[in-house]
Amino acid sequence: MNTPNWRMPIETDPHERIYMAFPPLGELFGDTHEEALPARTAWSAVANATAQFLPVEMVVSPGDHDVARAMLSSEIRLHEAPLNEAWMRDIGPTFVVSDDGRLGAVDWRFNGWGQQPSSWAHDEKIAAFIAELAGVELVPSDLVNEGGGIHVDGRGTVFLTDTVQLDRFRNPEWSRVQIEHELTRTIGARNFIWFHRGLYRDALPGATRGHIDILAVPSDDSTVLLHRQTDPSHPDFHLYEECRAVLDEARTIDGEPWRVLDLPAPKRLRDEETWVDHSYVNHLVTNGAVIACTYADPNDEVALAVLAEAYPGREIVGIDARNIFRYGGGIHCITQQLPRV
Repeated sequence: MNTPNWRMPIETDPHERIYMAFPPLGELFGDTHEEALPARTAWSAVANATAQFLPVEMVVSPGDHDVARAMLSSEIRLHEAPLNEAWMRDIGPTFVVSDDGRLGAVDWRFNGWGQQPSSWAHDEKIAAFIAELAGVELVPSDLVNEGGGIHVDGRGTVFLTDTVQLDRFRNPEWSRVQIEHELTRTIGARNFIWFHRGLYRDALPGATRGHIDILAVPSDDSTVLLHRQTDPSHPDFHLYEECRAVLDEARTIDGEPWRVLDLPAPKRLRDEETWVDHSYVNHLVTNGAVIACTYADPNDEVALAVLAEAYPGREIVGIDARNIFRYGGGIHCITQQLPRV
């Protein structure tokens, strides 16, 4: 059998289902259900809202089945497997389609966002577990990468950051050219738009070091939604200018300039720890809907209006994401779509 030409669809294409993972007890979410309840409530809110539009399937650690069942819609199917954390976008596979309509699941190497791989023994196996659940071909890759580190337009353009794929704790022996070749092989990329870095807080110890999915996202093959911090006191204020310079120089797959829609950052600048990385860019686009992050912030309505402009005809569903971001990510980070073919 010939090696298929794989292509990663844009997220606005139809989906068959959404996969998620229920927050397990442990280092990140707490050792008891009471400690993990804020996370579990937030994850469940996203799952239950999404399940109104298409099937949702949830991976649950052994021992958490009953509590998950009580918090989730009865329509959501549960699958038991050990988990370290619950960021399905990153620990799960990246789904791709072949020229002849077959589905594949790229199994990136996962080492805990550039940390020590021994700490993520369970999460390393989730991509293959999900591929088996979906009944699709596994596409192994030696590249250390996460789903939140790439965004695509479905026609060959991929958006990514130097600080993730070129991270010396992820891929110390890979050159930019080698990484691009591997992304061509696995997701069909041929137009590469590299941003230098991501948001400030996302570069702090324990974070992703700059995932693209809280910074910029193509809403179609000619439009990019870009995070914009308008307060000069925030460390991300100058990042917008850097990113606009990249996009002004970049071109679509058709050789045209990109249309850029600004998504303003929330007005809240800090939480109890440091500068926030709250972002409206981090949303899930799925069948007939956009499941969007909100923050009980004055800019919520502004951002939701921009999303409505970017995704005409879809219902915009805002979900309070503060108790997702407090653990290190947003709605896009906790979901992974299976394309419909």
